[in-house]
Formats: sequence, structure tokens, C-alpha cells
Amino acid sequence: MRRSCSVFAVAVLTLAAAALAQQGGPYKVLKSAKVGGEGSWDYIYADSAGRRLYIPRRGAPNAPAADQTRLSVYNLDTLELVKEIPGVGGQGTVVDPKTGHGFTSSNPISMFDTKTMMLIKTIDPGKARPDGIYFDPFNERVYVFSHPTKDATVIDAKDGDVLGTIDLGGTPEEAVGDGKGMLYVVMQDMPGSVAVVDVKTMKTVTHYPFGDKGRCNGLALDAKNKVLFAACAVSGNPPAQPPQPMMVILSAADGKILTSLPLAGSSDGAVFNPKTMEAFSTGGNGTLTIVKEKSPTDFEVEQNLNTMNGARTITLDSKTGHIFTMSQERGPAPAAGPAEGRGRGRGFAPPVPGSFTILMIGK
Repeated sequence: MRRSCSVFAVAVLTLAAAALAQQGGPYKVLKSAKVGGEGSWDYIYADSAGRRLYIPRRGAPNAPAADQTRLSVYNLDTLELVKEIPGVGGQGTVVDPKTGHGFTSSNPISMFDTKTMMLIKTIDPGKARPDGIYFDPFNERVYVFSHPTKDATVIDAKDGDVLGTIDLGGTPEEAVGDGKGMLYVVMQDMPGSVAVVDVKTMKTVTHYPFGDKGRCNGLALDAKNKVLFAACAVSGNPPAQPPQPMMVILSAADGKILTSLPLAGSSDGAVFNPKTMEAFSTGGNGTLTIVKEKSPTDFEVEQNLNTMNGARTITLDSKTGHIFTMSQERGPAPAAGPAEGRGRGRGFAPPVPGSFTILMIGK
């Protein structure tokens, strides 16, 4: 994931994205909960079994101690704050529902108890810089991804022991497993690809290339039909061509690209709902693209929904089918100084205090 949410907060819709962003369709924002709290964020994670929503927060400069690094835990149904675990932050969170152990992709990695909401222990990631994180119920292992070391740290969810690392051969972002021992990890590089990992041997067995598509941050999987959905920020050859965001849809069996569909904005996450046969991708420009799988070889953009500027990451509650994302409001951007010239010296718009908001989206 991108290290700062402010990159997206000043983004505006391009003409192409504006043309795509129509409201007509089955999905709408069901609830908008202004939960407050200062500081940046990255991933959002829905624990459908435990009915909790996890958002790691990183403290804002000069923020009070209560608003420094912490893990915010919300009720998944009401979006009310349940508890904040201080000192447990980082980029993302996952939960093993069988053991009740949770993990955050922080440095050090944190392992906590989801019932007591207490830290169990910290785990040294070595030279890795934890970013993305994924829990695979196939073998109850947690995979923590690192950009600079281009690998995944593998952790046993039962006791928190580090089992080794997996060389991914690229800059890893989101991952998804098929439940049968294969793990797919989308690469953020240009051009983009998916690394295919055999979790039993802890080896990357191949890569599926995307051609002229890259800067891919989201990945979802239709496990039944073996179809991958990769949300990519760039297609073509910028700057000669506009960097149109695209959803690359490919076979998980052999990497064959089935089609590519336009996204309404650059995404930092994607999910797939097997009950509705739809893939979802949130854009930092305040859009949500819904792709309908009409058959394993036939796909279409069903809807582009306006959400909230900066709401770029996503999670799915598999029980209700609700989508969750979050962002915060921003004030006006500071003007450039007289000697800074056009396009230089302009700072990011400051956040509006207490405006951090969670969106619940559904039909």
C-alpha cells in the first residue's frame, strides 16, 4: 500500500473518471459513521465471524498520546468503537477465527488476543518493512509482505512463530488464497504481474504478467471459477497515454488474461463476493467500481458508485455482503508561494479534525 493517505486526499477526478462515475446501479452508501480520531491509516479488515472491524491508525504529528499509534476496533454491524489497543498499529490487520489471534503488519509485528484485546507478543520482521498482510485458513498461516525486501514473512497463527520467508520476485501488495494451497500476490511494479505461491513448499512457482498494465494494488479471486481480478492504476505507456486505471481479469490456472475493464479511479484494494459474483475496487478519488462476473469468461462494469474522496482501501463482510471503506475530510490546500510557480510548493490539504469516517456500502 502507499505509505501516506494524503496522496489520495488531494486527488481530483480526471475527465475519464468523471465520465465513468455514475450512481445508477444496485449499490449505495448505507451508512456513514463519523468516528473521529486523528492520524493516517492504510488497510481496513472485516472479521465476519467475530463481528469486528479493524483499522490500524498512525498518530498525527503533535497529536495527543491517545491519538498516537493504535488499533481501532469497531462493531461491524453498528460501526461503534469497541476499543482501541494502544501501541498496536502498522498498516493492516488479520484475524485467525479459530485461535482468536490477530496480527498487525507493523514493525515489530504485533500479535494480539481478539477476546481480551490485549497484546500477546511482538515479532521481529528482520530486514523486512511490513506492509500488506494476509491470513490463509488453509494452513493457519499469516503472510506479511515487504516492499524493499520483495518477500513475505510467514508466521504460524497458532503461536506466532516465524516459519521463514518467501521470495516473491517483485514488490508485493494484496494477496488472496484459493483455500487449496495456492497463494496469489499482486505485484506493484511496472509492468505488473501476479506471483503464484505454493504455500506447502513456501516457494513462488511462477508469475502471470500483465503486459502494459502496472502499479497494481488490489487483488481478488473467484476461487470456484479460478478467476483473478487485479486492480491496476496504469495502463498503456504514460506519459504518452493517459494512465487509465484498469481491472485486469485473468485465469488463476494459467495466467491467461480474459479481459481488462476500466476503473473509475486508482485502487488500493479489491474484493470478490462469491454470493453475488461481483468484484469490487475502491478508488482514492472517491469511487467504487463494481464488476459483474456474468460467466467465467464474460464480465462487465455494473456500477461506479461515488463514495468519499480518499477512500481507497476496502474490505468485505462475507456474512452480510457489505463493503467497507474509510477516509477523512480535508480543508483547502495551501496556496503556492509567489516564487514557487505553478505546480510547485503546494502542500497537501490539512485534515479536518474529527472527520475520520467509515462507509458501509450495500444494496
